[in-house]
Amino acid sequence: MLQVGQAAPAFKLPDADMEMFALESLRGKRHVVLFFYPKDGTPYCTLEACNFSDHEEEFNRLDCSIFGISRDDCLRHAAFSDENGLSIRLLSDEDGAVSKRYGVAQLLEKDGHKKLCIVRSTFVIDKTGILRHAFYDVNPKGHAAEIYRLVQQMNRKEKVSC
Repeated sequence: MLQVGQAAPAFKLPDADMEMFALESLRGKRHVVLFFYPKDGTPYCTLEACNFSDHEEEFNRLDCSIFGISRDDCLRHAAFSDENGLSIRLLSDEDGAVSKRYGVAQLLEKDGHKKLCIVRSTFVIDKTGILRHAFYDVNPKGHAAEIYRLVQQMNRKEKVSC
């Protein structure tokens, strides 16, 4: 598991439009919320993605970008996004490498078969690339609002220190 205060692991992943996104591209410019979720189209994953998407403009006003990450491929992300009217970018971590770096991948065994599963988790990264909040095993109900309050607090502290 990642620890608050450490540098967020760098990565580069494709989004639903198959355009590459590198976390490094926002360093010095914007805060970042990364939420990892198990699978497109499931009830709680849909709830979480819709809640973040519904509040994207509020996050944007705080110089904060939101990204959802799962192991689903780009085409599935595109369909999920279209079906639910999502405005946030969904990133595809098909091989689970980024999920492993963030400590959200679990190898589960069922009926003799091993499967890599994702623990619903959220990370708030400041403009300098430092991890400010890490939440593992998240309940999606009300979670976007909780994360929004934390980003507001980060912005207040940032303005005081300037």
